[in-house]
Amino acid sequence: MLAVGAMALTASSSAFAQDKGTVGIAMPTKSSLRWISDGDALVAALTEKGYGTDLQYAEDDIPNQLAQVENMITKGVKALVIASIDGTTLSAVLQQAKDAGITVVAYDRLIRDSGNVDYYTTFDNFEVGVLQASSLLKGLGYPENKGPFNIELFGGSPDDNNAFFFYDGAMSVLQPLIDQGVLVVKSGQTGMETVGTLRWDGAVAQARMDNLLSANYSDGSRVDAVLSPYDGLSRGIISSLRGVGYGTADQPWPIISGQDAEVPSVKAIIAGEQYSTVFKDTRELAKITAELVDTVLSGGTPAGLDTATYDNGVKVVPSILLTPYEVDINNYVQRVVDSGYIKADDLK
Repeated sequence: MLAVGAMALTASSSAFAQDKGTVGIAMPTKSSLRWISDGDALVAALTEKGYGTDLQYAEDDIPNQLAQVENMITKGVKALVIASIDGTTLSAVLQQAKDAGITVVAYDRLIRDSGNVDYYTTFDNFEVGVLQASSLLKGLGYPENKGPFNIELFGGSPDDNNAFFFYDGAMSVLQPLIDQGVLVVKSGQTGMETVGTLRWDGAVAQARMDNLLSANYSDGSRVDAVLSPYDGLSRGIISSLRGVGYGTADQPWPIISGQDAEVPSVKAIIAGEQYSTVFKDTRELAKITAELVDTVLSGGTPAGLDTATYDNGVKVVPSILLTPYEVDINNYVQRVVDSGYIKADDLK
């Protein structure tokens, strides 16, 4: 544990000089651009409100994240903002936080199986899935184009509670059309237990797409659409498809969804490789999280909480839900460039 604790400190940035105390920020990994943006935005928002910050990245290593959070508790942080790697593994350390009187906010990933999660800040994750599925249908030209269409399904990481909301939201749109035969899952692979992608790993998605293509599409049939819940997975899927000849005049790209509006994927949308992504403005999520933390630590009561949607297995966690937006070739400038989320030069 001492070795893990030492490792934990290597992926951190700290600022303890502010007057209101320090807020610990535990992020899952730097391998996703989105978590880097979240960490930076949280530090900026909390610093503006007068708090010091202790930002640490665990690089998708569960013991590392546990050690980092324990270290923050030992240092006496006033609040913890945690984007968990595995939302089921934090019960013991959160009991330590509770015993120390530390406010715990689950950040964009619900922490499960603990009564010591005070708040949850996120986006409407069911709606994310609805947007992804609806964009696939739009890209396919349905209902003017009646199909049938071959579609393959990818889910997020089974240890991330959000992945189930994304998948369920998408299937609320897609399943009726699968039942009608408009959409055909040629591989027959459905359900999160089958299509989930551990740790949101693009290489895992690419390997699974390779297998789907060789096992189900070597007869000359084509994939018309791919449900992908995250841009990193979408890029892996695109690499697999490119390897068997998609992206040419004879074999156009399937309609592929995504999430997080990462720069490489917005560039892929511009290039016609990825059809859409879902934009969740993490600057706004960081801002409302900082406001919630400040309100609670100042003795106030947060307003506008959803107290019905997110049951973590022990309690319904009071939540703030922000609105996600679909982004495609027609509106990416308005949504992510004009808003200042991505610089135009970064998309060249």
